[in-house]
Amino acid sequence: MGINHEYWMQQAIQLARKAADEDEVPVGAIIVKNDQLIAEGWNQPIQSHDPSAHAELMAIRNAGQVLNNYRLIDTTMYVTLEPCSMCVGAMIHARVKQLVFGASDLKTGATGSAINLIHDPIHNHKIEVTGGVMEDECREVLQYFFKQKRERNKNK
Repeated sequence: MGINHEYWMQQAIQLARKAADEDEVPVGAIIVKNDQLIAEGWNQPIQSHDPSAHAELMAIRNAGQVLNNYRLIDTTMYVTLEPCSMCVGAMIHARVKQLVFGASDLKTGATGSAINLIHDPIHNHKIEVTGGVMEDECREVLQYFFKQKRERNKNK
């Protein structure tokens, strides 16, 4: 049976919607190992007063607890938005095997859109990257959130 990236990305999209419901930028992330969901995360920096509480880092923290290890060997991270440099760095240190993301981030994406940190040859750990999975759906969640935010602010 082949890997169903769309199935897992749909779960990450549901977490992005959860973040939006909490008035956080809607990004969701999950970590899968052996075709099993082991951890999830969604953006929480505003409510947690923690600038590092990105969806990817929340999922990495949760996965470390589940696996009882700071190395997330043979895992795949699914995230709705291309990770920033902070999140890419954490994935490299955690030894995530594969990254699958939805929408590209032209401002801060660190897998090639803004910078290409994930493929820098200086790193001793290489992560397989697949971008653009359910890209339109992932982008729409973000665009709708910011459209709603602008509408609310305009009516104040």
